[in-house]
Amino acid sequence: MSHLMNTYGRQPIAFSRGEGVWLYDEAGNKYLDALAGIAVSTLGHNHPRLVEAISRQAATLIHTSNLYRIPLQEQLADRLTACSGMDEVFLANTGCEANEAAIKLARLYGHRKGVEKPAVVVMEQSFHGRTLATLSATGNRKVQVGFEPLVAGFVRVPFNDLGALEKVALNCPSVVAVLFEPVQGEGGIHVADADYMRAVRALCDRHDWLMMLDEVQCGVGRTGKWFGFQHADLLPDVMSLAKGLGSGVPIGACLAAGRATGTFQPGNHGSTFGGNPLACAAALTTLDVIEGDGLMARAEALGERIRSGFAGALDGVSGIRAIRGVGLMIGIELDRPCGVLVERARDAGVLINVTAERVVRLLPPLTFGEADADELVGRLAPLVREFLEA
Repeated sequence: MSHLMNTYGRQPIAFSRGEGVWLYDEAGNKYLDALAGIAVSTLGHNHPRLVEAISRQAATLIHTSNLYRIPLQEQLADRLTACSGMDEVFLANTGCEANEAAIKLARLYGHRKGVEKPAVVVMEQSFHGRTLATLSATGNRKVQVGFEPLVAGFVRVPFNDLGALEKVALNCPSVVAVLFEPVQGEGGIHVADADYMRAVRALCDRHDWLMMLDEVQCGVGRTGKWFGFQHADLLPDVMSLAKGLGSGVPIGACLAAGRATGTFQPGNHGSTFGGNPLACAAALTTLDVIEGDGLMARAEALGERIRSGFAGALDGVSGIRAIRGVGLMIGIELDRPCGVLVERARDAGVLINVTAERVVRLLPPLTFGEADADELVGRLAPLVREFLEA
């Protein structure tokens, strides 16, 4: 009997080691990892440069405190602002912490403008985390049930719907920010239109709102660019990162630019563990490998190869609603709940996920190769076809 709290519906499998894009269970069985720990294992498993960097840093210094300067934090902040165009970085441990920082920043920004009860516009189908504020911002009633009263101060609108945002601008004078994901991951791999994102940027400028982007899942090269907003050629005021930033070592970040710059001052926010030397070493190495090995271009090309592969293999199959995504964020939406495919894929040696009940979600490591992409399609497409034709 395990003494762990029963907070996860765990699959009956445990992995003992990883190598590249493969995981091995305790019995030695091999699995193609098409989930990357839910977009976390950017460099796959046991990447030699990451292992070396973590080992070297662990042997030198793991943690001090944010009471002192941490030079690796400063280096990481320089790297993140250089590749994003943002101005400032706060380092945390997780995506929900990064989003909490963004929400707090928006409220502080609003209060300093004289808004008594600042509100943030959020989207349907969104996911921002499981802390009280971030689950209140999340557009999924299932994760909120039982945790009422929820945190007030959020106004919800449909995703990718500019008209709904414009109505909010007319009717909600307390709004100070808009928060959304350029690609909704948990919501089913829904990609924000570039024109929509540019229109939101313009709307925020007109009303002096903060444009805040949750790039926890889609950021750090996964879409084929460093960040999802770069597909729309704009700059947000706030951006949150985590998941793939440390390739498995916990680290999150909240970045600020433009009118959000300078909002946080000493005492406004903090973290005990955030941005410790070990996590920063992992993040810096992750960024170095992504850039040096051309992994963003690979993500773009392989994402197209995988989507096209599934489109061809599943052509004419009744029950396929959409095959969508950008880079190595791919969703195959079916016309019925398909959670059973997780087990069937695992039995076939492929690790996948089903989200929003009907969407097969694929988030492979950025180190995937063409042969891996073809093997993924070759193993998974017949299972989808068989499921739909049963």
